[in-house]
Amino acid sequence: MTRDRKVVSAVVLWLTFAFLVWNVIFDRILVLAGRRYSYDAVVQFRSTGTYLRIDEVMRPAIAYGVRVASLIAVLIAVGAVLLIREAARRDAKRSAARRT
Repeated sequence: MTRDRKVVSAVVLWLTFAFLVWNVIFDRILVLAGRRYSYDAVVQFRSTGTYLRIDEVMRPAIAYGVRVASLIAVLIAVGAVLLIREAARRDAKRSAARRT
């Protein structure tokens, strides 16, 4: 496998990992918001007799989930690309030293 192909493979794998992490974080935030809504809706109905609308809880949770998940995924992707670039540079330097 050529060096360029190794770099491309590493980048693709890390970007896939960042995408999967994004999905897990976003899903977890929404699950927790749904549980919080269920609890708060029961408490509000028992205490006041009014219904808590799901939109009041889930819309902010979606926005928060997108922000947090995107930040983490971008940090993973940027860190991975920087580390892959450094590894490729060192590998090229090592290969050049062997040839001489």
